[in-house]
Amino acid sequence: MTVAEFIAKWRKAELKERSAAQEHFIDLCNVFEHPTPAAGDPTGATFCFERGISKHGGGDGFADVWKKDFFGWEYKGRHKDLNAAYNQLLLYRDALANPPLLVLCDLDRIIVRTNFTGTVSATFEIPLERLGDTRNIETMRAVFHNPEALRPGRTSTAVTQDAARHFAEIAAALRGRGLDPAAVAHFLDRLVFCLFAEDTGLLPDMVFTQIVAQVKGDPARFCKLLGQLFDTMAAGGDFGPMPIRHFNGNLFDDRTVLALTSGDMARIAAAAGLDWSAVDPSIFGTLFERGLDPAKRAQLGAHFTGREDIELVVDAVVMAPLRREWAETKATVECLLATGKKSVVGLKGRLPEASAEQPLFFDRINMIYRIINTTSPFCSS
Repeated sequence: MTVAEFIAKWRKAELKERSAAQEHFIDLCNVFEHPTPAAGDPTGATFCFERGISKHGGGDGFADVWKKDFFGWEYKGRHKDLNAAYNQLLLYRDALANPPLLVLCDLDRIIVRTNFTGTVSATFEIPLERLGDTRNIETMRAVFHNPEALRPGRTSTAVTQDAARHFAEIAAALRGRGLDPAAVAHFLDRLVFCLFAEDTGLLPDMVFTQIVAQVKGDPARFCKLLGQLFDTMAAGGDFGPMPIRHFNGNLFDDRTVLALTSGDMARIAAAAGLDWSAVDPSIFGTLFERGLDPAKRAQLGAHFTGREDIELVVDAVVMAPLRREWAETKATVECLLATGKKSVVGLKGRLPEASAEQPLFFDRINMIYRIINTTSPFCSS
């Protein structure tokens, strides 16, 4: 089920809470590629509907949905008081092993409230009609797959720095074993690309992270499976039961996988466990440039060209001149419509002449290309 299909279905639904809750949750599982409770845990020991509990302060109750170490989830009917649902979950949370997320839903909206020990609670409210917004999709994926990504204080910069540190350590370890710097950078480019690709859905079913989890730190098994995945990505086809797209370009031009150690595997697993929707790709141009230069190895992961810096350059070099050109073109069109002439002195003033010093459009495009080319590991000269 797609997000659009989910919205269309539940926009029309007029079911009462008890009639709708479980089907609504199962549909969310399908949208966000997560097993349903019965499929994910047939015993109901760690993931189930109608989790029976003893309330804090006395009495018994049921949590509508519970997944151990992920969330407690309470449904209410449309337009019901979700604050009351939240207070209900607060009474349940000790019996639910204190999950990091408390989720409330009245079919028109989903409210996610964090419940991490030692932090101030943060709230994410997702209206049904805005479920398809990028940030809301990221929030819901975190609810189902990685609650840690919603921990208050985990900014994009913090997550990106963690990613940089892990890959800096992997790069240093591989280079320390005498491996060719270009081969190291190319291999790590592939790992980074796989993590971004599965986060955006280009690689299905979190396939890279699944491989990392399944091999349980065994470098030989990981390298064998990773080589098979690279091979499939190069041409497209099936990787086990999963259809894999064809990734063109030269990134996956062969199936070469560098020899890894158990220490490398631990760092890769740590990197795969991060919220890659929050990782800023701009870091990796700097990261891999320094990975190729032995004199800069100590700086790996310490600095990167942030998104704000890039956007500042883009705005000055590309967007501001384009906005000026658009303003001039708009004024010309208005004059043509009003008078039949391109410019009229005294009506709105003479249109400014194009400056001889103003860079040509393609000069600006080439400049921004060079900027991006130095900050992205996926661009080649």
